[in-house]
Amino acid sequence: MSLDEKFIPVRTAFYEMVGNFFKKIAGFFGYPTNTGMPTISDFPSEVYARSRFLDNLPTHRTYWPPMQRPETWFEMVFGPTPKVEAVPRYIYESKEEGFYNFYIENYKNIYFLPDWLSEFIQVRLHICLDITVLETIREVLFVGLMVYSQVVILRIALSWYIYINPYTFPWCYLAAAVDWTEDVLQGIVPAILGVNITGSVFLGILGVIADSLNHLVFTMPFLPSEGEETKLLINEQMRDVLVFHYLPILWYRYSIPNDIRDFWYKERPDILNYMQKAYGDLNIQFLPDKIVEELNQQKFGVGLSSIHNSFKNSNLHDSISTQLLSNDHFLERDVFENNLNFFNEHFHNFLTTHLEKFF
Repeated sequence: MSLDEKFIPVRTAFYEMVGNFFKKIAGFFGYPTNTGMPTISDFPSEVYARSRFLDNLPTHRTYWPPMQRPETWFEMVFGPTPKVEAVPRYIYESKEEGFYNFYIENYKNIYFLPDWLSEFIQVRLHICLDITVLETIREVLFVGLMVYSQVVILRIALSWYIYINPYTFPWCYLAAAVDWTEDVLQGIVPAILGVNITGSVFLGILGVIADSLNHLVFTMPFLPSEGEETKLLINEQMRDVLVFHYLPILWYRYSIPNDIRDFWYKERPDILNYMQKAYGDLNIQFLPDKIVEELNQQKFGVGLSSIHNSFKNSNLHDSISTQLLSNDHFLERDVFENNLNFFNEHFHNFLTTHLEKFF
């Protein structure tokens, strides 16, 4: 029997003695019938159920430093480079929901861009399906924060060596890159036992920002608010997921990007046919702009051709009343007919010159 096992009865007896002591004291105040003051105010059932649901969600975990799995000689010597551990997006296609659906596992610590910012990126910056640029920006920010945090650590370590003057070459560049944080935080973060902890606090801020990039999810071409909470069977386990499916709301509010429509028309006619059948009643343009212009020109050309032929086959001389031409008192017959033929000839020449520009 170990020493810890021998003290188990003593520990149990001490716990019971302390518990009975507090129960006797509480008995003077009406315990256990008197529940005391409520610790929290009453919340509506919907809000309470929602909070319980969010608390029961799993946490997206990241690890720092990363797992030691070197893939190159550089990583074998200096260690693995920092990489973003993003929440994966699982893309799927179905006949009912379309071709641009995806889902992500629902975590309590994931972040999304605001709807207005996501809309601005998609509509104004034309970043819709291909989010490689956004992922590259996130990767650069993450690596930059990690590198800068190492610079801050080196500056903190350098301050402990009193025989090194950090304001001499080459350490002055290191001090210039980090010391500005002390100027900002010195009046906010107090010293503890005479030790300046602004560097440690700043390191914590950098870590929180960098770790938040791991939990940032891009939902293009959907808005973050379009995600639907549901459950799916993943690896033989029921998981809470967020599903983004059907037609993105931005493709209804605004026009679908022309490069996407052109890709459908040239390389993926199956997607184009699905979109036209499923959402044809929404008055959305699914054909590329170039094809729509060609179709409009053909329709316009057919209409102008019919107008041109009708004018070409008509004769102003036939449009004048016979009774009017036979009236001797109207004008001299020969002079009137000559003027009428001259006007009729020039009218047809005008139509031929101007209408043929459209063909």
